[in-house]
Amino acid sequence: MYLGIEIGASKLQLAVGLGDGSPFVDFRREGIRLDEGAGGILRQIESVGKELIGRHRPRAMGIGFGGPVDAEAGRTITSHQVEGWTDFALAQWCRETLGLPAALANDSDAAGLAEALFGAGRGHRVVFYTNVGSGIGGALVIDGHVYSGGHGVASEIGHLRPGLAADDPHATVESLASGFGIAAAGRVWLAGENLKDASAADLLARCGGHIGQLSGRMVVDAATAGNAAALRIFARALQTFGWAIAQMITLVAPQVVVVGGGVPLAGEAVFFAPLRIQVARYVFPPLAHAYSIVPAGLGEDVVVHGALAVARNA
Repeated sequence: MYLGIEIGASKLQLAVGLGDGSPFVDFRREGIRLDEGAGGILRQIESVGKELIGRHRPRAMGIGFGGPVDAEAGRTITSHQVEGWTDFALAQWCRETLGLPAALANDSDAAGLAEALFGAGRGHRVVFYTNVGSGIGGALVIDGHVYSGGHGVASEIGHLRPGLAADDPHATVESLASGFGIAAAGRVWLAGENLKDASAADLLARCGGHIGQLSGRMVVDAATAGNAAALRIFARALQTFGWAIAQMITLVAPQVVVVGGGVPLAGEAVFFAPLRIQVARYVFPPLAHAYSIVPAGLGEDVVVHGALAVARNA
């Protein structure tokens, strides 16, 4: 039995399980308070973790962290949403506080490992996983092991910079193609439009007339419903994301690309079919028929499944 933990920007999930993709033995989901920072999350982990450990006696624990990490050193590098995680020895803290061997992974790496072992990538030797939500992450899994590069950080597809003019470190694939990027593009478009336009009126209705409250989900929902402007905004995001996936395919030649996160829930017609067209547009021609692009299979608990799998090697 193992303990798996997902630390996200808006949620904390803990589960006890076998780490083989089977259903959890016990599961807890906790909201987090951003104003309490990392300290508040650590207090929650200590409280809930000790309860689960006392009840189930797991032998080790794994953590999927929502930000870049040095997996080998067991340290978080930073969090882009929550204060207090910069260069924090999280694995050591878990060992000292909860009394279990602990291993740390980036949340995308944990999710990618789970999808490769138990989900949509199962049965393939080389799997590339990427997720599109508030941000964009990536993980390369080869023969059931996450490739973490020479410094513990690798496969950060969201931080590719599309084009030679993208010399600003914030000018990334993530800034254009994530849920936040899609929302930002929608706000810019609305701010410059005649708001009597039918597409603009629809988007304004979705955000209650407050442009600053327009979300990526609202734009995606509008695109799914056929809103012409939302479809153009979404198409631009998919072009950028497709370009990025094509670069990864050209470099590492995965047999399958598994795509998870909230934005792909738009479905086959709106998301996956146009994404495949954009990937084919940019990929290295000899690899044009050597890969497939498929939806993730493990749902919103994928990071916890991955954390449990990571725990098996703690």
